[in-house]
Amino acid sequence: MLDSKETQYALQEVGKMFPNATTSLIADSDYHFLLAVILSAQTTDKAVNKITPALFDRYKYPIDMAKADPKEVAKYIKTIGLYKNKAKYLVECSKMLVENFNSVVPKTHKELMSLSGVGRKTADVVLAERFGVPAFAVDTHVYRISKRLAIVPEDATVRETERILMSKVPKEDWIKSHHRMIFWGRYQCMARAPKCETCPLLEICQEGQKRIK
Repeated sequence: MLDSKETQYALQEVGKMFPNATTSLIADSDYHFLLAVILSAQTTDKAVNKITPALFDRYKYPIDMAKADPKEVAKYIKTIGLYKNKAKYLVECSKMLVENFNSVVPKTHKELMSLSGVGRKTADVVLAERFGVPAFAVDTHVYRISKRLAIVPEDATVRETERILMSKVPKEDWIKSHHRMIFWGRYQCMARAPKCETCPLLEICQEGQKRIK
């Protein structure tokens, strides 16, 4: 297991390769960003960005979506996974924003997670990206990288992974470390074909060492 110092060293090396890593989701408002993050579950940001321009143009504000039929919303997002369920989430989430938050995206974990379709990861991402609230969202890339580098135990849950990362990384680095780990997972340490031979972290990555033997 990497200790705090080793974890921070690893993330510094990751940062050298991806110093400008940031969110890939495109949105013009807090509300639209929230919708985009909900849509991104089990789907790539690239796929979400393809469908959101038309969706956002049709449903500019929570009240617009709150009045919509999920079947109508589904037509705009049918190219991504789980689109029928996600359409229902978007409509219900918008209704809750209108009824409970005066159509304003809330700025706390508890309030965000009270919205339909919003889990902890989605809340973390919205808080970090739109409101600058320190958070360490654990998506599939962060989860995989944390285990491959032995930052967390192999049997750690997503919630445990989040807690361990927050304990080993300075709070002021949570947001940028989250983005850098995502880019690392997308372009360097991919799920099926990680580039172990050219990895600057190979010396501290036991799994990578096993892969190239």
